[in-house]
Amino acid sequence: MKTINKISFQDIESIPQLVKDFLNHNIDGFEENTFSLDHFKKQIHKKQNSFTADQRNILAGTIENQLAHLQLSARQSENLNNLRRQDTFTITTGHQLNLFSGPVFFVYKILQTIKTCSYLKQNFPDFNFVPIYWMASEDHDFAEINHFKTESGFYEINEKSGGAVGRITTNDTFFISEFEKEFKDYVFGTELILMLKEAYKPGNTLTEAIRILVNRLFSEFGLLILDGDSKELKEQIKETFKDELLNLSLYKNAKDKVDFLTEKYGKVQVNPREINLFYLSDTRDRIDFDGKKYIVVDKNISFTEEEIINELNSHPDRFSPNALMRPVYQETVLPNLAYIGGNAEIMYWLELKDYFSKINIPFPILIPRNSMLFLKEKTLGKIDKLNLKIEDFFRNFTAVTNNKILENNAILEVLEQKENTLTNQFSELKAIAETTEKSFGNMVKAEEIRQLKSFKRMKKRLLHAEKIKRHELLERLENLFLEVHPSGNWQERVFNFSVFFADHGYSWLETCLEEMQIEESKLIIVAI
Repeated sequence: MKTINKISFQDIESIPQLVKDFLNHNIDGFEENTFSLDHFKKQIHKKQNSFTADQRNILAGTIENQLAHLQLSARQSENLNNLRRQDTFTITTGHQLNLFSGPVFFVYKILQTIKTCSYLKQNFPDFNFVPIYWMASEDHDFAEINHFKTESGFYEINEKSGGAVGRITTNDTFFISEFEKEFKDYVFGTELILMLKEAYKPGNTLTEAIRILVNRLFSEFGLLILDGDSKELKEQIKETFKDELLNLSLYKNAKDKVDFLTEKYGKVQVNPREINLFYLSDTRDRIDFDGKKYIVVDKNISFTEEEIINELNSHPDRFSPNALMRPVYQETVLPNLAYIGGNAEIMYWLELKDYFSKINIPFPILIPRNSMLFLKEKTLGKIDKLNLKIEDFFRNFTAVTNNKILENNAILEVLEQKENTLTNQFSELKAIAETTEKSFGNMVKAEEIRQLKSFKRMKKRLLHAEKIKRHELLERLENLFLEVHPSGNWQERVFNFSVFFADHGYSWLETCLEEMQIEESKLIIVAI
């Protein structure tokens, strides 16, 4: 395996402009929330002064209990003990409980979190940094997480859904036998099959399954796994939840940022609701207020103000944060310095800056996660043979294809020469026409537009004709695009990690870790 290119997010058309502007310090108020050692130094000071010894003990005790049934590595045990110390901080990433981890970027974001901790330890040796994977166990959209895809197969489970997905118990294990058929002959196929069987043993909850899998993959790197579905942790955020219920605080305090981002970028990633909490029973349902009572939407449950506050005080574990409140919960219960997430995550975190200030919690450094792409030497050979660059596949590939189809086309060259001549002639004519009557000048402009449209139509017809004539080249280009972008999407958002682990095992994880960027957000392309 060899890294052949690292492309900055700034040079990739599909990266959202908001993320690019954030990385370039082009959004006022977020300059100190980007990656730099100076920003981390300030963040350490802020968090050290706002996170108490009691909070540390609760956090360490909660993680210890949650991981009690797992075999911890020496580095994990050391990190767990360090969490009780005032000189220890966390770097966090989070993700849903996708079946067998889902798309492979799940692995990349965890490895970047681990490597960031190592980098910070090198630069701030007097402090300790612990990588945390936050399990999104309370999400209720089972259809989003109940499957994963390999090069040859699509695997899914069918269970009763509607509540917090982490509480769902595994019963349907048919997918395991199908997975075994695909991977039994690979070098590390047996390892993968054993992982799958151990994690998704009948009776395990999806929380237990992902905890077992993630620990198997990352325990030696010192990663700690945290489930937010915890009464002990939610005890610490009761006052924030109470304020949310009574005063709609997130909605009100995020409004200015949401309006600003909407005006500048057209929309925001997640629109705040007036109440950004769910109620957990046998299902997970949104809480709404009708002016008199608090209603659990789609359930026959309602509370008066006094009743819902009593319920919160007695059973904080029954209240669940939505996508926007979850970052607030996370930063309340962790001595956290930075969050590593995908572009969509970064974009909704940015909405919350003013709300964090209002509730007096330090807003973290935000790090858009790296992307990785593993390409076979055969695919790279095809790209080179067509005189293309890998960067071309992350531009407008329709335009790249059209240019390749019309490359060195004599008719196109003549059309463009004549079009340039026409443009120059009309430029001279317009200069003269502007000295005469206005209506005559307008007529000249209209005629130029009409004739240039004719050239545009001729180019379009020429392209259509050449695509028919050069259909084999067009097919090669389209097939090559799908080799780089399976199912028309980024590879990391389609394939499961098993596709790469099957041939290379844990050495693949080591390669990913070694090649992972820390100080910049990039797409890392590796030949295999």
